[in-house]
Amino acid sequence: MIRQCTLQDINSVLDIWLTSSIKAHDFVPAEFWVSQVDNMRDIYIPASKTYVVELDSKIVGFYSLYENMLAAIFVLPEYQGKGIGKQLIAHAKERSPMLTLNVYTENVASYQFYLSQGFTVISDQVCEHTGHMEYTMRSNT
Repeated sequence: MIRQCTLQDINSVLDIWLTSSIKAHDFVPAEFWVSQVDNMRDIYIPASKTYVVELDSKIVGFYSLYENMLAAIFVLPEYQGKGIGKQLIAHAKERSPMLTLNVYTENVASYQFYLSQGFTVISDQVCEHTGHMEYTMRSNT
């Protein structure tokens, strides 16, 4: 079930974000992600519309929209490959049909996933926070 995030969900969302960020971005030191938890909780999540996916009373993934930007989409590693990310993307597209997102070029699995969901690269740039290259992608639907 996908539903809007509540205050009671924040710790679960932050845990998913941190665990998944460290795993998906092993080319960025884990300390960087740990240093961003407060910003996620205090700035980014409150500024966005965030939705969670709940299975058996457990939050296993979420996404955040900031205007037309898919600012975050994460699924617990043990729940990846089960179609949850596809459900989250479809839900996000219902709310904002012309989505954009940024993905690190080194995060090949996520890049391939976004391609499979109808996104195309519209630019590339260096991420100001990490110094790593990233693509900006846009949905075609």
